[in-house]
Amino acid sequence: MDTSFDKGAAAAARTASPASTTAASLPAKAQRTVYSVLGAISFSHLLNDMIQSLILAIYPMLKANFALSFTQIGLITLTYQITASMLQPLVGIYTDRRPQPWSLPIGMGFTLSGLLLMSVAPNFGVLLVAAALVGCGSSVFHPESSRVARMASGGRHGLAQSLFQVGGNAGTSLGPLLAAAIVIPHGQRSIAWFSVAALVAIVVLTQIGRWYRQHPATKKTRAERPHATLSRGRVAAAMGVLVLLVFSKYFYLASINSYFTFYLIDRFHLPVQAAQVHLFVFLAAVAAGTIIGGPVGDRIGRKYVIWVSILGVAPFTLLLPYANLFWTGVLTVVIGVVLASAFSAILVYAQELIPGKVGMVAGLFFGFAFGLGGIGAAVLGQLADATSIAYVYKVCSFLPLLGVLTVLLPDVEAKKAAA
Repeated sequence: MDTSFDKGAAAAARTASPASTTAASLPAKAQRTVYSVLGAISFSHLLNDMIQSLILAIYPMLKANFALSFTQIGLITLTYQITASMLQPLVGIYTDRRPQPWSLPIGMGFTLSGLLLMSVAPNFGVLLVAAALVGCGSSVFHPESSRVARMASGGRHGLAQSLFQVGGNAGTSLGPLLAAAIVIPHGQRSIAWFSVAALVAIVVLTQIGRWYRQHPATKKTRAERPHATLSRGRVAAAMGVLVLLVFSKYFYLASINSYFTFYLIDRFHLPVQAAQVHLFVFLAAVAAGTIIGGPVGDRIGRKYVIWVSILGVAPFTLLLPYANLFWTGVLTVVIGVVLASAFSAILVYAQELIPGKVGMVAGLFFGFAFGLGGIGAAVLGQLADATSIAYVYKVCSFLPLLGVLTVLLPDVEAKKAAA
C-alpha cells in the first residue's frame, strides 16, 4: 500500500506547480485522479460505517436485553450522532488551517474504544458512553476523509465524493446482515469481534495519512476566494436552502435506519432476522444511489441532481405507508437509490459556494446530517411511543416535498463558467 500511495503522492507533486497551494486551486487538467487513495479512503469509510450501522441493527437485541423504550432507543442514536455533529464542523475549521494527516487513525481509535465498551456495557448509561465514543470517532473521520477525497479527485469532485461515500453506504448496508448472522445469534459480547475491522481501518488510515502529509495542499500559502458573482447574502441563503434539503433527507432516513425493522415486525409480523435483511436491501440501494449522484452531477450539473433526488422521491415515500410487503420492498429500493444521490451533489455544491473551506463545509454538512439523524431518531421514537410506528412513516412521507426549495439555489456552475 505504501508504494501505491507514494506513487500517487509523487504524481500529485509532479503535476502541481510550486505556487499551487490546494488541490482545488490547481487547474483540473493539471491534476490526476489518484484512484489508489480514493479506493483506500472508500474502504476505510466502509469499515467505519459498517461498525456504526451494526449498532443501529442490534437495537432490537438491546431493547430486549435492557428493556428499553423507543424513546431510549432514540436517545442512543441521539447521543452518538449529536456527539459527531457538534464536533465535526470544529474539526473541519481547525484542519482547514492546520491539516492533521494523523488524525484519521486516531479518530478510528475512538470508534474502536466505543465498540469494545458496547460489547460489555452492563446498563443503559454505559451504552450511551459507548455511543458517544463512536460519535467522537466519526467527528474526526468524516471531514478529514472528505478532504482527502477532494485532494485525490483530480478535479472530478463529484466522482471522488461519490466513491468516498459509496464505501460508507456499502458498509452501512453490511451492518444489518452481520448483526443477523453474528451478533443476534451470539449475543452482546460478540460485538467485540468487529474490533478487527477497526484495527484494519487504523492500518489503512495510517497509510493514507502518509500520502496526505506529502500532498501540496498541506503546505498552502493562500486560500481560494469565493466567486465574485455571488454576494455573501446569496451564499448564506443558498446554504440555508441546502440545510433544509439535508434536513428533509436525513430526517426521513432516520425513520428507516432506526425504525424500519420495528415497522416490518409490527406491520408484517416478520422475524427480526428477516426484517434486517429488508433493511440491508434498502441500505444497499442507498449505496447504489450514492455512486450515481456524483458523476452525474459532474456531467449535467449538481442542481439538477438535487432536484431529482429530493423532490423526485416524494411520490414513492407517500405510497410507502400503504403498500403491502412486496411493494414495500420495491418502494424502499427506489427510495434508497433516488434519495441517496443527493448528498454528494449537495456537498460539492456547497464546497463550490465557499471555496477554500473544504473541511469546514464537509464538517458542517456531515455534522448536520448526523445531528439531524440523531434528533430525528429521538423525536420519531417519542412519536412512535405516543402513536405507532406506522403513523411515523405516514408523517415522514411528506418530508421530501421540501425539495421544491431547490428552485431557490443559484446556478453556481454556470456562474463559474462565466467567470
